[in-house]
Amino acid sequence: MPPSLEDLPIMLAALQSNKEHLSPFLPWLPNVLSEEQLKQSIIEAMDSFEKFEGEQRYSLFNKENGVLVGVIGLIVRDQSVPYFEIGYWLAQDYVGQGYISEAVLALEHYAFTELKAQRIEIKAAQTNLKSRAVPERNGYQLEGVLQKARRLPSGVLDNTVIYAKTRPTRHVVIEDLIVKSSR
Repeated sequence: MPPSLEDLPIMLAALQSNKEHLSPFLPWLPNVLSEEQLKQSIIEAMDSFEKFEGEQRYSLFNKENGVLVGVIGLIVRDQSVPYFEIGYWLAQDYVGQGYISEAVLALEHYAFTELKAQRIEIKAAQTNLKSRAVPERNGYQLEGVLQKARRLPSGVLDNTVIYAKTRPTRHVVIEDLIVKSSR
């Protein structure tokens, strides 16, 4: 679901109850742990969504019980390419159940088919093995490791891994093409 102020109470509860789980890798987390801070973040996300700039954020809900399980975002990196990045977080109780993989594939399909994306990236801290498992499981190629490219919320310096998928290039091969001209 796109961002909505109606989700503020459940989003706040999910972030607060998953603070310990999420805080090692999400530097923005302390900035959305109060109702006012999160409200401002959701308003900004709604504005970005409407203007199709910045991050296109979606709330992820369990299909069976309607519980908020996480968030995924399609970050607009360069509309002229078009080139996007996918980011996500998931509540601890739902890790390892395929929610993020399913959401990544759905968002990827949307980006490649509707937005005509040429490139989609997923970046993660090299030490965030659970987050790295998602692109690896979904066919993204590890393109590189940026050495000492990020500082974790703990203050520890970490590397950034970059995974990507690109739009398949279709080559038309015409064999034995004979052009006959009639004179």
